[in-house]
Amino acid sequence: MTLSELLPLVEQLSVSDKVKLMRILSEELDTNTNEDITPLEPFKIYDLPTPYNSFGAGEALMQALELADEKK
Repeated sequence: MTLSELLPLVEQLSVSDKVKLMRILSEELDTNTNEDITPLEPFKIYDLPTPYNSFGAGEALMQALELADEKK
């Protein structure tokens, strides 16, 4: 079965079943794989953008919401 065949079935699952599926798949990857699939390098610093200190972000969001309401 291909991923494109599987995805529509997964989308029909309940949230709790999706979480269970994620746990099963992660455990299987953890125990059954010999490949190094870690996308992050140890001890490397990664930039993680957050909304903190993003002054004006709320105003920009409000403007976008108001514009969306006007278009309706």
